[in-house]
Amino acid sequence: MTITIDTSVFVEMLLAQKRAKESESLLDAVAKGEIRAVVSHYTLHAIETMIRSPERLSDFLKEIEISKGLEVYDTTLSDERSVAILSGKMGLDFDDSIQFYIAKLTGSSGIVSFDRHFDGLDIPRLEPSEMLAKK
Repeated sequence: MTITIDTSVFVEMLLAQKRAKESESLLDAVAKGEIRAVVSHYTLHAIETMIRSPERLSDFLKEIEISKGLEVYDTTLSDERSVAILSGKMGLDFDDSIQFYIAKLTGSSGIVSFDRHFDGLDIPRLEPSEMLAKK
């Protein structure tokens, strides 16, 4: 079983928000290879723009690189064009549409996110605590 991890999970942890520990626990399980996950390069770029410290950014990218259970999906221009069309059809913004597109493409069993825009899609939205309970 593979999951797609949305930007919101990383942001929650990096900004030490209310559910940071839950997000960190999920990402730790992925890093250890206990959970298989995919993340879009688009998501990583969004996070990279948030991290102002070069040292912290380097540490973050190293953790992504050595994560045993995490695959980084690189979208092509053709993929992104398809996502743009999908976005218009589904009424989702580009960021949410790219998560959904990658989840479909990779056969993910769920999108792990705090973003309720994913509710009601044919791929379930799971919160980190729900995914941790399944492992």
